[in-house]
Amino acid sequence: MESMTNGMPASDIEGALWRKSRRSNPSGNCVELALLPDGGVAVRNSRHASGPALIYTRAELAAFVQGAKDGEFDDLFPHD
Repeated sequence: MESMTNGMPASDIEGALWRKSRRSNPSGNCVELALLPDGGVAVRNSRHASGPALIYTRAELAAFVQGAKDGEFDDLFPHD
């Protein structure tokens, strides 16, 4: 298997089982994630399935998810 790097075409990640949140909407405004053989996680835009994938370690993604759960990014989505 070829080395995986940030920005590589998502379609080049062989055997990836992409999945998206149940909270995604019919307009396709969502991202998809795939667990990688080395334990990392690939992220892609669902509207551009062959486009670039971002590759994260599990620790990096876990830190992001915990930050989101803790409300650390709420200021990016101001409420009216």
